Amino acid sequence: MSITHALSRNALSNSWFGLLCLALACASSAETPSKPKEASVRPGVNERFLAEDLDVEHFVKIFEGESREVFAQRERIVEALGVSSGMTVADIGAGTGLFLPAFDRGVGSEGRVYAVEISPRFLEHLRERAKREGLSRVEVVEALEDSAALPAASVDLAFACDTCHHFEYPQATLQSLYTAIRPGGSLVILDFERIPGESRDWVLEHVRAGKEAFRQEIESAGFRFEREVAVEGLKENYVLRFRRP
Repeated sequence: MSITHALSRNALSNSWFGLLCLALACASSAETPSKPKEASVRPGVNERFLAEDLDVEHFVKIFEGESREVFAQRERIVEALGVSSGMTVADIGAGTGLFLPAFDRGVGSEGRVYAVEISPRFLEHLRERAKREGLSRVEVVEALEDSAALPAASVDLAFACDTCHHFEYPQATLQSLYTAIRPGGSLVILDFERIPGESRDWVLEHVRAGKEAFRQEIESAGFRFEREVAVEGLKENYVLRFRRP
């Protein structure tokens, strides 16, 4: 082979390589840009719960005191949810785990309970509680700031008690719940009535939105509103039930 011919072949090879690189670069630049991260609706809303020195026992006294209507009516709330044997239930923002014993009993030997939480100290407490109380159906799941971090189509019922107003990134979080709930499954939220002129100052300051606003956010994520659930003994809180089509 002549030197001239060899150089020609080498030039042709380099030419094709250059065209390939150019095509790949064009394809890369033509890709749809990634969706920007959702803006926080309440920066710092979960800051104290993410603290390494969180006093869990302090919150056990607050969350599980008889003066808290949600704790006092916990059995009626679980009954109203319709938890039954074989179901998979996700307690979103499980906190100190006050609903876990009732959920563990309700789903029976063939069911499962996901205790979903973002707080490192609460996660530790939930694992200890499940072990101590023999809650064999409970699996503790570490959530992300914008995701419940549950497997797709793994849940029959997701329940968020006084937690919806802690969703710092509600669109992303609700979308993760939509993905996690099986078609035909339910999302039930229990949260504070926020009515200017009627609700406590703490509620007006702490809870970012009222019932209608939360309902709109949840429906925007694809859920269908079913009904408001009446639970005897609840005066400061409401319960809304949604269906995942």
